[in-house]
Amino acid sequence: MHYITRADISYIATGAAMLGSGGGGNPAPLVPIARYHCDAGHVTVIQPEDLANDDLVEAINKAHKNENSPVGKAVLGQLLENIDIAKKDKTPICQDTGFTVIYLDVGQDVHFTGGDLNEAINKGVAQGYTEGFLRKSIVNNPITDPGNTGDNTPAIIHTHIVPGDKVKITLLPKGGGSENMSRLKMMKPADGVEGIKKFVLETVSNAGGNPCPPTVIGVGVGGTFDHVAWLAKKAITRKFGERSQNPKLAKWETEWLDEINKLGIGPAGLGGNTTSLELFIEEHPRHIATFPVAVNIQCHAARVKTKLI
Repeated sequence: MHYITRADISYIATGAAMLGSGGGGNPAPLVPIARYHCDAGHVTVIQPEDLANDDLVEAINKAHKNENSPVGKAVLGQLLENIDIAKKDKTPICQDTGFTVIYLDVGQDVHFTGGDLNEAINKGVAQGYTEGFLRKSIVNNPITDPGNTGDNTPAIIHTHIVPGDKVKITLLPKGGGSENMSRLKMMKPADGVEGIKKFVLETVSNAGGNPCPPTVIGVGVGGTFDHVAWLAKKAITRKFGERSQNPKLAKWETEWLDEINKLGIGPAGLGGNTTSLELFIEEHPRHIATFPVAVNIQCHAARVKTKLI
């Protein structure tokens, strides 16, 4: 277990101000609060190495071996070194520790007692981000009275009732830079599969190096305006190499990924044949008159964890 001392706070605040490129704001107002918690003996650091998924590390290692660009290979090598440092020093693999997105698959035979489920989840998020000293990035009342919530709550919580007596919890900390590059389009049914492919490639091409490639691409097709975005984001929670059970979708996942990696954007947008590490497609029934498509882009810090209880 790693602990933050009172003496560490000034250094952390200075580093956050100099290196915090994701819009975290001035850290000075939080310094007294951090010192209070240190004096109370409350500040321990979450084990961040748990967030560097083994399948992510394997995918970056594979990309590093296959990258043709010397610059791209060097960038991938730095990402691997960064992950090793994070494990050794107990630090996050990226300073943007994301908007907390939670997927709950709740067995219909499960009965929760003792309070509100969503409230309990948000208390857990607040505790994790505060005691773990992860960056708080959530702005309350974004257009009426903006202000940082101070504990990275509220989380985005998606609850799905399923058969059984278990609860599956999937945690996705979603960074802001890659989210900004995501897109949704209400296409025409006549656009077909080629239209979807064109939209996906255009989205990745227009994003360039902004979402911190190599990326993971989630594609949602069908449903409604709101549901297709859910599909695209849920797609990026899959494990690397986990192909769709639909043979056609599985084929397009690999083909479109190859097309993306021919764009030449490369790691960090500096050129190369590794623009994306994975591409996943999820589909849902649609209305006869609609053809919604969403592309959710995830950065190289693709942190996903699932627990079954």
